[in-house]
Amino acid sequence: MIRFEHLSVTYAGAAAPTLRGVDACVAEGELCLVVGPTGSGKSTLLGAACGRVPHFTGGLLAGRVLVEGRDTRDHLPRDLADVVGVVGQDPLAGFVTDTVEEELAYGMEQLGVAPPLMRRRVEEVLDLLGLAPLRRRPLLDLSGGEQQRVAIGAVLAAQPRVLVLDEPTSALDPTAAEEVLAALGRMVHDLGMTVLLAEHRLERVVQLADRVIALDADGTATSGEAARVLATAPVAPPIVELGRLAGWEPLALSVRDARRRAAPLRERLELLGAPVGAGDPAPGAARADAGSAVRADADAAGAVRADAAGPARLLARRLEVRHGSVHAVRGVDLDLHAGEVVALMGRNGSGKSSLLWALHGQGRRSGGAVRLVTPAGEVDPAELPPARAQTHIALVPQTPADLLYLPDVDQECATADRQAGAAPGATRELLGRLAPGIAGAAHPRDLSEGQRLALALAIQLAGRPAVVLLDEPTRGLDYAGKAALARTLRGLATDGRTVMLATHDVEFVAGAADRVVVLAEGEVVADGGARDVLVGSPTFAPQVAKILRPLQLLTVDAVRELLVTPAGRPA
Repeated sequence: MIRFEHLSVTYAGAAAPTLRGVDACVAEGELCLVVGPTGSGKSTLLGAACGRVPHFTGGLLAGRVLVEGRDTRDHLPRDLADVVGVVGQDPLAGFVTDTVEEELAYGMEQLGVAPPLMRRRVEEVLDLLGLAPLRRRPLLDLSGGEQQRVAIGAVLAAQPRVLVLDEPTSALDPTAAEEVLAALGRMVHDLGMTVLLAEHRLERVVQLADRVIALDADGTATSGEAARVLATAPVAPPIVELGRLAGWEPLALSVRDARRRAAPLRERLELLGAPVGAGDPAPGAARADAGSAVRADADAAGAVRADAAGPARLLARRLEVRHGSVHAVRGVDLDLHAGEVVALMGRNGSGKSSLLWALHGQGRRSGGAVRLVTPAGEVDPAELPPARAQTHIALVPQTPADLLYLPDVDQECATADRQAGAAPGATRELLGRLAPGIAGAAHPRDLSEGQRLALALAIQLAGRPAVVLLDEPTRGLDYAGKAALARTLRGLATDGRTVMLATHDVEFVAGAADRVVVLAEGEVVADGGARDVLVGSPTFAPQVAKILRPLQLLTVDAVRELLVTPAGRPA
C-alpha cells in the first residue's frame, strides 16, 4: 500500500539530508509505527507518504514514494485525498469550520459523500471517539485533547484507505488514548485500513504495531517486525527497556505478555528489597528514619524526599474559572512549595490548563485568590508587570510556538538573555541540554514540535523564575529529551524553585514528579506523593508498575538499580 524506495529528503539550506536512503514497505491492513529521536525525520517521512513533502514543504526528494501505486512525485496531496487521510501534530492548524459536528462532516463534503451516508458516519464517529457530548461545542472552546480527538474523528469519518498520523495521542489522557488507539485497531483489523503512525509515547501504541520503521539521528532507517526492530532501536518504551534488562527473547510488547514472563524477576526484586504492597518495604529492605530523605521507588529520577517541601511559593484559595457556560475550575485550594515538582493530571477537559493559566495570572479567574510569595511579601501574580513577572513566575503553554517570533534560534536565545538579564549564551546552553543539535540559524517554525517546546522552555527559564508552570511539556519529546527535561526540572527543584506541570504522560511523571494532583471536573480529587497516587491507579500507573505489581517500582532505572551491585556488576 505504501512503498518507500531509496527515499532521501534534503531541505533548502540544510547541510545534510533529513532522510537518507529509506527503503520500507507497509502492506495493506498493517499498522506501521515510525519511531526515532526528536528531529530524526519522522514528520518528514509521514509528509512524504501523503505528498506534502516536497510539494508543500519544498526541498529535494530523491528516490520515490508509492501510495496505492501512485507516485507522490507526480501526484499532489489533493490527488491523494481520496486515498490518504492526514492528522498533523497541531489539530488547530487543520480545522476549517467552527463546531465539532461541522468539522467531522467537512472532509466528506469535499469528497462528495452523499448526505445520508455523511450523517450516519458523523454519528458513528461521535460514538466511536466519545465526542457526542461535544458535538455542538465551538472548536476553540475545547481542550487540547478534545481538539485532537476531533481532528482524528474528522479524518476517520471520510474512511480513507491509508491513515497518516503524527503523534495522535500527544494531548490525550491515558483513557482517551486507549479509546482512540482501540478505534484505529478496529479500522485496521476489520476494514483493512493501512495506518502509518509516528508517536513518542511508544508505551501506548507499541503492542498494536505490525511493523516498525526506526529512524536514526542521521536519517537512515531500519524496517521490520516490531519486536525485532525495537530490540535495537535508538528509542524504546519502558516495556522494551525492561525486557532488554531482563533478557527476554523475544521481547514482550504488551503488559499482559510481560507479566507472564516477569514472575522470576518479581521474586528476585522482592528479595533485593523492592517495596511491596501499600508501601511497606519488602523483607530486608532498608528503612529510612522518619526525618530523613527517603527514596520512593529506589530511583533518583523518581525520588520523593520526605523533607522535600520547602516554604510555600504559590497559594490558591477557592479558585474558580468559568468559560461561558463551562465551569472549568471549581473551588480549588492548592499550596505549591519550594523544592518540589508537582504533576497536575486528569482527563481531557478536567480544567488543568485553566488552572495553570489562572495560577500564572494571565488567565481568566472568576473567583477566589492567588498569592505569589516573594521576598518582598505576597502579591497577586496578575498585578505584576511583565518585566517583573518573568523573574517570579513563568508559563510554557501547550503551543510553544506562541512564544517564538524571531527569524532564527540564535536570535530567540540572545533576546531571551537580554530580557532576562542572563549571561550571554545561557539560554543557548540550556537549549543544548534539552534538545542537542538544533542549528542556530534554523527558523523556529521549521523545528520539530519537540524542538520548539525545548526552545520555548529554555527562553522561559532564562529569567530564573521562582515558580515554573508547564502545560504538556513532553509533547514531541523523545525519551532522551524527556530524561533531559526531568533532570532540568529536578535541578530547578534542588535549587529551591517550584515546578508544576500539567501532563498526561504517566511515564514522565513516574520519573520526575514528587507529588501528583488529580483534577476531575475542575475539582481536586487526589493530592499525594507520586508513588502513592500512581501505583494504585489503573489509569495512571506506568508500565513498570503494572508489570511488576504488587512491587511498587515505577521506572526501569529503579529496577536496574536494585539489580546492580555497588561494584556495578549484576547481582
